[in-house]
Amino acid sequence: MAGVYLLQHDNRLVEFVEAPYDSEALLQELLQQHPGLLAGELVDSATPRRWLLVKREAGIPDGTDTANRWSIDHLYLDQDGIPTLVEVKRSTDTRIRREVVGQMLDYAANSVVYWSVEVIREQYMRTHEPTGDADLQLAEFLEDADPEEFWSKVKSNLQAGKIRMLFVADRVPKELRRIVEFLNVQMDPAEVLALEIRQYVGENLKTFVPSIIGQTSEAEIRKTSSRPGRDWDETTFFEVLRERDAAGVTHTRKLLEWAYSHSSVEWGHGQMTGSFVPMVESTTKPQALFAMYTGGTVELYFRFLSNKPPFNDPKSLDEAVARVNAALPKPLVDDAARRKPNVRLSELSDAQFLRLLDALAWMAQKIRAV
Repeated sequence: MAGVYLLQHDNRLVEFVEAPYDSEALLQELLQQHPGLLAGELVDSATPRRWLLVKREAGIPDGTDTANRWSIDHLYLDQDGIPTLVEVKRSTDTRIRREVVGQMLDYAANSVVYWSVEVIREQYMRTHEPTGDADLQLAEFLEDADPEEFWSKVKSNLQAGKIRMLFVADRVPKELRRIVEFLNVQMDPAEVLALEIRQYVGENLKTFVPSIIGQTSEAEIRKTSSRPGRDWDETTFFEVLRERDAAGVTHTRKLLEWAYSHSSVEWGHGQMTGSFVPMVESTTKPQALFAMYTGGTVELYFRFLSNKPPFNDPKSLDEAVARVNAALPKPLVDDAARRKPNVRLSELSDAQFLRLLDALAWMAQKIRAV
């Protein structure tokens, strides 16, 4: 293959020549430090994947209460909580042609049976706790999403066998290409892909060029990445909530009753996560006050409210945050007014829950008065 060329500011052309990686361990280290090399925009062009490293050399058992038999090179989660198993091989390793496929299928078959969300969560914490940024890194990765809801998605994906198997190499041989393309057509909801990450070197610089393998037109037709959503209602919402957070059912029912009495209620259409949102009438148009999810958390819509009257007034918004804080066992973070903070109802006492309802009622009254 031809090299890669860089045109400098002085109009000098620098050629980067393809070069092998010095070792497999080096490529693994690069992926750990720079997950962006996994090219999430190639894995899913409609909704580019983002990657959260759970663990390098993640252990996989072959039975209940048994020691780990295998380890996958990297375990990542994407933003939808889909476990992504990454196995790295150099093209010079003869195992990349067929043996690596058998390895990966062993890993996948046993991980969905013997891993639990608790195991994955613990592995994530062990990886990141030494640096002290486990919670911060998760919050940044999830942006405004609820961490508990995210882990519920991981659990649902494991139970459904919805995982991603990703072979990574500097060069993917044709034998592996054909196997990956075949498996990706046949397997659903699991996904099987290969990723080439070619390295080019020139003038003490390196550049990496990823390309995806396995996304044939037949595979795209047979498995749609964006399956139709689910129409949630009160019955289906509480069925799932009882499974995910039974302790929060009583408060959630009272919250729904409150929403019916103070607003209209819209039900969500998430594929795995149910929600309801109270829409409070105003003189302009209805405003969403919060979202309640089947993971047991309320997502307060301060960010959205701050763009519309009356809460585009910083004083009113600060008072809303203060009223909510007065109901919580632990105050919201300092920048809560610019975010969508989450509150787990099962962690509130009856008195705290009633104070939260009072705060929400005050906010709804302010909106209706606009």
